Formats: sequence, C-alpha cells, structure tokens
Amino acid sequence: MQKFDGLDYFNSESLLSEEEIMIRNSVREFVSQEIIPIIEQHYREGKFPLDLVDKMAELGLLGANLPQKYGCAALNNVAYGLVMQELERGDSAIRSFVSVQSALVMYPIFTFGSEDQKDYWLPLLCKGDKIGCFGLTEPDFGSNPGGISDNSGKTGLYGHRNN
Repeated sequence: MQKFDGLDYFNSESLLSEEEIMIRNSVREFVSQEIIPIIEQHYREGKFPLDLVDKMAELGLLGANLPQKYGCAALNNVAYGLVMQELERGDSAIRSFVSVQSALVMYPIFTFGSEDQKDYWLPLLCKGDKIGCFGLTEPDFGSNPGGISDNSGKTGLYGHRNN
C-alpha cells in the first residue's frame, strides 16, 4: 500500500509538537493499514468492523483526552483533533464511533458522574469492553436532545440501564 502524505498548505505542521506529530502519524498508519483495506467491504455488507474496537482501544483512541487515572491516554485536545482527522480520512463511521464513545458517552460521565461511576464505567469504555451510545432522535422533538422526555413528561437526557 502506498504511504499517505497529507497536504499542508498552511504549514500547520509547524505548530504541532513532536508528540502530536507522533500521535497523528501512528493513527495515520493505523488507518492506512487497518481501516482503508477493509472498510469498503464492510460498507457493502452493511456491517460495522467490530474487530477494530479492540485495536483502537489498544492505541488509546477511546476517551483519548481523558485522564490516565481511568486508563485513558490523557492526550491534549490538539492531539485528540488530529486523531479524529486521521480516523475521518479512513471512514466517517469509524470516526463517529470513536467520537461518540469519547465525547458523548465518556466525557459526560467524566464531567457529571460520581467518582464511583467514573471508576466503574470509564475504564470499561476506554478498553472497549463496553460500548456506549447516544440516542438523539425523539418522536416529538427530532434531533433535539433537550426535548427528550421520560414518561412523566420531564424533559432532558435520561440514562436508563436495564441490568
């Protein structure tokens, strides 16, 4: 496979630290070797490549900008953005999966959860042992998460766990 060299019209690479470049290049290599060769077939079959979840977790891509205390990589936000950019180059659904797991599932737990919730859920989500989701479409409100309601008519986001 031919090596990917991105174009840098604005010389933004000069603004990156050595660590950020190393992280970007590691994810770039992962995308070229693991995602691009298989993603078309998965798309045609309508399947998500679940085997990539463990590989992305091993690279530290899930919850990448959250603290190491929970098993996360503690990357800065620039590095996190570079990770997302490279994943998007490979496939938008893969990037969406990682950003939903990280930003819409793990980040709210980190920001609003109790210490017990953080200690329990974040390591599991970071390792890909658990996969979170974010339900956005509501029959009466479309894509307005603030309009989601429970059976009592209260609005707002509510998490329900059956087990």
